[in-house]
Amino acid sequence: MILRAALVDMDGTIWETPVRMSAVREQLGLPQDGRPVLHGIAELPRSQRAQAIATLEAHEQEGVERGRLRPGTRELLWFLRSRGVRPVLVTNNSRESTQAVLTRHKLSFDLVCTRDDGPLKPDPGAFLGPLARLGVPPEQAIVLGDSHFDLEAAHAARIRAVILVAPPPWMRSYFPPGAAYHEVPDLHAARGIVTNLLGQ
Repeated sequence: MILRAALVDMDGTIWETPVRMSAVREQLGLPQDGRPVLHGIAELPRSQRAQAIATLEAHEQEGVERGRLRPGTRELLWFLRSRGVRPVLVTNNSRESTQAVLTRHKLSFDLVCTRDDGPLKPDPGAFLGPLARLGVPPEQAIVLGDSHFDLEAAHAARIRAVILVAPPPWMRSYFPPGAAYHEVPDLHAARGIVTNLLGQ
């Protein structure tokens, strides 16, 4: 298989955050409906939206300060580049919180796309936009994530190679029927799947 780009998620995939979106939803009075929290915020009364976004951003800052890099992240990025696969970070986090993580840990991606740069996952445009900028067709890309958002976006974008790192059990009810993916416990195992896909 020819792979030219890897679309990598942040929270839950390469970054372990203590913040749980289910708790944030509860605090904001949003339903646990499997959608991005920002979609729920957009449906709040206009008078409540600014405060809700401020609350979300405060939790994201907490995630930056109290989170940690998932073991195997640096090795995975090095491995991808050594095989000619361009790593691209695609996250529903803000540009500010994302850049704080990358700067603190000196992580480098060929392209970084946050919610401030384009559509939110599970919109397929979250993946198709970065791939278009790189000139890489979907069939030559792989997605590494941990959630139904990653799988839904990849499935809609017709990206066939998807690796999910320890997805929480409750997310499985939101997986698209028939969507193919590899499930692994950690990033070291994810690297093994990539090796197999490359045929090396």
